[in-house]
Amino acid sequence: MRREVLMHAAEDILSKSPLDRIPIKVEGVSSPVATRAGASQPQHWKPSRFNVQTTTTEGWLLLWNSYAGSMNAFRPAQREAILGLISQRGVTTPSGGVTGYLADRGYLVPRDADELRRVQYEFGQENHRTDKLELILLASEDCNFRCSYCYEDFRHGTMRPEVRGGIKRLVESRVGALRSLKVGWFGGEPLYGMDAIEDLAPFFAEVAKREGLEFVSHMTTNGYLLTSDVADHLLSWGIADFQITLDGLPKDHDRHRTARDGTGTFQQIFDNLLRMRERSGDFTVVIRVNFDQTNTPGLQQFLGLLQERFRDDPRFNLSFHAVGKWGGANDANLAVCGVDEAEAIRIKMKSAARSLGLHVISGWQPAEGVGSQVCYAARPYNFIVGATGDLMKCTIDLDKKDHNVVGKLLPDGTLQLDKDKMALWTEPAFERDTGCQSCHMLPACQGIHCPKIRIDQGRRPCPSVRRTAKLEMVDYFNAKQVARADVSLGEQHETRAPMAAKGTTPTGR
Repeated sequence: MRREVLMHAAEDILSKSPLDRIPIKVEGVSSPVATRAGASQPQHWKPSRFNVQTTTTEGWLLLWNSYAGSMNAFRPAQREAILGLISQRGVTTPSGGVTGYLADRGYLVPRDADELRRVQYEFGQENHRTDKLELILLASEDCNFRCSYCYEDFRHGTMRPEVRGGIKRLVESRVGALRSLKVGWFGGEPLYGMDAIEDLAPFFAEVAKREGLEFVSHMTTNGYLLTSDVADHLLSWGIADFQITLDGLPKDHDRHRTARDGTGTFQQIFDNLLRMRERSGDFTVVIRVNFDQTNTPGLQQFLGLLQERFRDDPRFNLSFHAVGKWGGANDANLAVCGVDEAEAIRIKMKSAARSLGLHVISGWQPAEGVGSQVCYAARPYNFIVGATGDLMKCTIDLDKKDHNVVGKLLPDGTLQLDKDKMALWTEPAFERDTGCQSCHMLPACQGIHCPKIRIDQGRRPCPSVRRTAKLEMVDYFNAKQVARADVSLGEQHETRAPMAAKGTTPTGR
């Protein structure tokens, strides 16, 4: 009898855990975990290694975390208390209140957290995705402009029909696994290759709608051919995000960005932008301003011109970029700015534009977190498709450097890839770079802000914000204060302590 009882008990233990027999009494909560680690239990915290902090002249403490993409502004009276909580000695306290808030925002992490391992995990999660496809299509590798700083050689015209067919078959072969499709139109000048756009753009829009894909389509264009009729077609095909360059006042712009016949181009582009502004509907235009030592003196006046026309339209944004020696035939004649000079000009222009009520998106943004500073070329699911079917990674190197041509798109949609070249562009470089591993910017750039720099020069490709983050944070904060919109940085903590904020395209010309 005793033996039978024991056998039944053994069978019962094997079929159901004894732990599940223990009564659990948790008011309003059914999880047994909550009874062991309730909110009232002290927790051990340490400051995140990815915190960046600075203080404004008025005494506000600004915090940014490059992993979480969080920014907060704490009032002067609270500064010392917050600094005490995020000091290197750490803190042991229940997770509620201000400590819990700092932990939620990423400024405090559990004492045993391995933040480098977290970055490795995030990198793997993103780079090994198979549900994303990003294509940068060179609709035409020729151009109707001949800009002074251009690096392209215009050896091919409109994308060939067999390449377009291969692109369609590639997309169709992936639809079962895809959740996200991103298409960028580039060149040359993409609108020079309108035949390719008319063939492919409606196809992308139809597939995305049919399959329920997250779909984004962007175009980097000089804007000269962006007439009202052309814009009608592009918008109807879901191409609703544009980057168009104006290099300052008409005389400055026309000196740098002439048509291929030598005539000026500013007025045609500006007129097309004004016609875009008259439209209703959702689209965005980034007005890119490339600056060097020759056009910088006129930029303030140029901003006044933009203020008159675009101040009240949030669909139009400004982005400032220093001209570089990008490998063109005219590099030796360019009056480029030095690194520090360029950063000072860019920050000054951003502040000036914001003071005029213009919308600025270039440079650091408070919501920048994991992967926000990683180059598109470093992602295995991103390809440039040339007019002849070459598969490339970097929009500056294109087919000028052999290591950038990573394969060929075949007519049947197959990607014929060189694994060694792909590995060169997509490696987790930070894993063998101790400087990257110790940097506060690691989550955002992951050591691959620009793989081209590491490949060409063998040095660490640090984003400029690594040096300028504190200046950018203060500039952003001041802009919000001036606009009397400090709450727009995000929700207020119940103590009214912090203002909070949470949150890359091909190289343009």
